[in-house]
Parts: sequence; structure tokens; C-alpha cells
Amino acid sequence: MKDLSLSADTLWILIAAILVLLMQAGFAFLESGSLRAKNAGHITGKQIITLAVASIVYWAVGYGIEFGTGSKIIGLNQFFIGGVTNGHDSAFWLFQMAFAAVSLAIAWGGFAERAKLSVYFIFGTVFVAIIYPVVGHWVWNADGWLGLNGWQMQDFAGSTVVHLQGATAALIGTLLLGHRIGKFVDGKPKALPAHNIPFVYLGTFILWIGWFGFNAGSTVSVGNGQFFGYVALTTNLAAAAGALGALFTAMILSKKADIGAMCNGVLAALVAITASCAFVEPWAAIVIGAVAGGFTYWTALFFEAKGLDDPIYAVSVHGVAGVIGTISTGFLAAPALVKMAGVGKPGLFYGGGWHQLGVQVTGVLAAFAFVAVASLIVLGIIKATIGLRVSAEAEEAGLDVSEHGAPGYDLSK
Repeated sequence: MKDLSLSADTLWILIAAILVLLMQAGFAFLESGSLRAKNAGHITGKQIITLAVASIVYWAVGYGIEFGTGSKIIGLNQFFIGGVTNGHDSAFWLFQMAFAAVSLAIAWGGFAERAKLSVYFIFGTVFVAIIYPVVGHWVWNADGWLGLNGWQMQDFAGSTVVHLQGATAALIGTLLLGHRIGKFVDGKPKALPAHNIPFVYLGTFILWIGWFGFNAGSTVSVGNGQFFGYVALTTNLAAAAGALGALFTAMILSKKADIGAMCNGVLAALVAITASCAFVEPWAAIVIGAVAGGFTYWTALFFEAKGLDDPIYAVSVHGVAGVIGTISTGFLAAPALVKMAGVGKPGLFYGGGWHQLGVQVTGVLAAFAFVAVASLIVLGIIKATIGLRVSAEAEEAGLDVSEHGAPGYDLSK
């Protein structure tokens, strides 16, 4: 029975890993559809680069820093996945590598349509080797200072570890790169319309499906079928509420039923429920999803009005929503679910006091500060040496032609 249980767990982890890997296709459709046709090929090719770099670098260094032992701050062993000797551990490595690749894909949202291709290789290597796994070690390694043997931060599948990290790197990249040519006219933002809204929908739907691997897969076991089934339930409820929350907010603020806003509302809700999916009751999942969807739509408009050119709104969708989701358990973590998950304490609204809320806020601030400073150092060095941004001529022509030598679409027909 023990061998059968291990085999079942391994199969579930592998299926979940494949679903998370599929999210790279979702990002490719979402981002390329949201941006201009002259950069579509570059954006989709970037997703292959993301997965390729993440696979090799996480194998060599990242996994050891995240899941190695010997320190509360970083892992000091298991590099080149040393110690991974069986199929179960190999499937777990693949699952965790897919998470790292998602975080890196999020980071690139802030770089879109104007960053040099070389930056993806250099910063991507450092991000997956050092930046991402350090925070992962803090929270998901039992011996990390925010882990099970430490403060017990509740971040079930990575609202902070995956999404806030990626969004923070995107924010720093966006600030250092500056806005795209033509984005602001007389200090006011100008719409650079999405070239393919059906792609935006398709990417959103692929990501929605992939998220069941992301969240439910984080149980890493089929031993308690009710648990991963429950996580899938809260995940779906939040996504549905996020779609409606963002749509209604857009109708109030812009007087339009904005399809792109609705899609981003789904993603913001999924980001938010990622931390809390195992800790909150169904009604709370709906509240979290609706709040994340609506609020991140408003913050996207706010940041843009303040001069931030975040092409796919990564800072709002993955950053703001990641903070909302992580902090939500400090209020809404239900005692029975906390006991089942085995991490932390109940939330404030369930009589748990202020302790867990303090842990959640501390974890968010620590992760943001570390990633922001580390990204600023690495990207600052790149900017001062080889440069971050393509030339104005290359940007105007589009990165498909200037960086890859061929358009993503044949526009001559």
C-alpha cells in the first residue's frame, strides 16, 4: 500500500506539473494578444526562453537554494538536484521548476516591447538561480525563517513566493526601462490597443485551467482527496468572482464592459486565492476573488495615470493581488482548514488574534524588499554596461524584425 500511495502521489504531482507548464502557453497568448502585432513573435518566443533558462538554472542552482538545508536564509546543498534519486522527487523538482518559470514569465511583463533579448538571458539566470529561490526557501522550506519550523507564513501555492516576486521584478524593470514610445502624450497615457482580443481570452482560459495544477497540485498528495478537491473548489469560485468584480468595476469607472479588464480580473483573483485556497471557506474565496478583481483594475488605471508603463499590468494583477491574497489569511483563515493544512494559526475574524496577520504582513514586506533591492542591483548593472533597452529605431520597427529578423505575422497579404 505504501508503494501504491507513493506512485499515486507521484502521478498527481506530474499531472499538476504539466498543467503548470501549460501556463507558459497561456502567458504567450495573453501577452501577445494584449500587445501590438509587431512584437507578437518576440513575446511568444520569450516564453520558450523563459522555460529553457528556468529548467537548466533551477536544476543547477535554484532548487538547492530553495529546498536545500543548512540555513534559515538559503539552502546550502542539493545543487544539480543532488539527493533527488527517485521518480517522486524528480516529479516534485519538475513541479517546483514550473513555478519558478511562471514567476520569471510574470517578471517579463514589465519589460515587454522594449527590452533587449540579452536581458532575458542575463536577468533570467540570476532571478531563477538566486532571487526567486531565496524567498521560496524562506516560506516553503520547513527550516526557512518563514517556514513550518519558523514563523509559519501561510502562502499555500505562492501569492507571494511566485506572483509578488515576479511582479516586483517587473516593477523595477518597468521603472528602469521607462515607458514605450508613444505611450504618453503631453503627460497623459495613450491606449496602445491589443491586437488580438480572442488570444487574450484564450490565454486567460489556459491559465485558469493551469491554475488547478498550481493550487490543487500544491497538496502534492492524493492521500486526502477531499483536500485537493476543496482547494480546486475555492480556486474556481475566486476566479469566477474576479471576472465579475473586474467587469462591474470597469463598467462603473470607464462605462464600458471591458473584456481585457474581465480577463485580468480572472487572473488577479487566481493570484489572490493562490495563498489562501487551502485556508478559507468558499464564501471567503468569493470575497477575495471579487475584491482582487475589482481593486486591481482600479490600481492598473491609477499606476498608469501616475506614469508607469506596465504593458500587461503585471504589477497590479500579480503584485497587488498577490498582497491581497497573502494578507487575506490573516483575517479569514478558518480554524478547521488551518488544522488540515497544518500551517499557522486561524485569522483575526475567527478569533485567532493578530498573530497570523502580523506574520503575513511581515512576509510580504520582506519578500518585496529583498526582490526589489536584488532586482535593482542586477538590472542597474546591466543598464550601466550593455543597456536594457533596444534603440528607438528597433522599437518602432517592432522586436519581431529587429531582434529576430522576421515578423510574427505576414502583413503583406
